[in-house]
Amino acid sequence: MTTAEESFLRAFHAEHPAATSRSLARGRDAAGRSSYRILSDLVAGHRRVLDLGCGDGFLLEQVAEAGGTPAGDTGAAAGSVGDDRVAGRELAGVDLSPDDLALARRRPALAGATLLEARAQDLPFPGDHFDACVSHMALMLMNDVDRVAAELARVLAPGGLLALALGGGAAGGEAYELFSALTRPVVDAVPDTQRIPRLGDRRTRDRAGLDAILTPAGFAPVGWETVRIDLSGPLEDVWVTLSALYDLGPLSREATNALRETFTAGAASLALPDGTIPCAMNMRIATTHLTADPAGGNA
Repeated sequence: MTTAEESFLRAFHAEHPAATSRSLARGRDAAGRSSYRILSDLVAGHRRVLDLGCGDGFLLEQVAEAGGTPAGDTGAAAGSVGDDRVAGRELAGVDLSPDDLALARRRPALAGATLLEARAQDLPFPGDHFDACVSHMALMLMNDVDRVAAELARVLAPGGLLALALGGGAAGGEAYELFSALTRPVVDAVPDTQRIPRLGDRRTRDRAGLDAILTPAGFAPVGWETVRIDLSGPLEDVWVTLSALYDLGPLSREATNALRETFTAGAASLALPDGTIPCAMNMRIATTHLTADPAGGNA
């Protein structure tokens, strides 16, 4: 059954395909890694990998190109993507958006991947099928997340790795705070009938809440790390990043253009000598392993 939340997400991504990767792919942590690279490094060496909420395939492409060799291993086992397929490596992605999935299917590195339009609450895979699952900024948007956890426990093999990237809000990048302050009254003025539905489960926003979701399904307590992602850059790049937020979905073109003009004027005072606009966000990186089967038995 399609929910109001899912209908909104489909419509948003039909109008703004690849919005998430265009917004966040250029961001880097202190070590120079994107949030996508952080996840792909975590599942390097795993043979059967699922991307939950794969969007336009940007993350899954990085998983494919990294191959089946653990990060840092430069020995003979490291091979091309083609070599990994011969060895039986299997990559899959599911997403609600047919428009984003169409983009994913155009990526050469994903020519052998299984890319399906499906709900996370009803995954189209048999039990014990994957040994790792990644999800970038997607679990936090899902309704009935306890059902999602149960489905992940079903399709992951015992000991399977779950690696999540979850949004954590502003991280001291001045442009993010400015954008939030300017956007809040504009969004609040939108009539109730036009506002976006409430997305996701608030429990995904902190470690204890995520454990409350995942532990009953058979997962170990999560590892939890906050990573600062620097999204600073030219004004146009920063605007593209921040304006991809779902809250702006109901705004008219006129309201969005007016917000952009106000933001541009305010951001000018934040610019560094080289013209860079400082902007950063926190990303929560959560990792866990499946330790029990969905029926509660020990793995």
